[in-house]
Amino acid sequence: MNEPNLDKQIDIEIRKALLARSNGNEGQARVCARRAAGIAVRKYFEQKNLPFNNKSAYELLLSYINQPEISSTSRQNAVNLTMRVSESFQLPLNVDLIEEARSLCDHLTHL
Repeated sequence: MNEPNLDKQIDIEIRKALLARSNGNEGQARVCARRAAGIAVRKYFEQKNLPFNNKSAYELLLSYINQPEISSTSRQNAVNLTMRVSESFQLPLNVDLIEEARSLCDHLTHL
């Protein structure tokens, strides 16, 4: 699954996430982190010949969570990436979604 174009797309989204965070826009950082993870999950589904249609990164992550053969770490990364924010736009847990996305992407791009 390790394709240069795929790695580049993921890297671009991670860099966008880091830039958004450095500019104080944590909401945009979350979106970019999820998009990076979605790119890797989409490729995973393609390799496994699993249907996914044109789902968003968020929907792909939700579908990925339900795959029986994934590791507990990858599942937890995906669960964290799909957490909803509170009314004050805070995550219920103190997790770094950029790191969660990096971990999941790293795992999926090295299968």
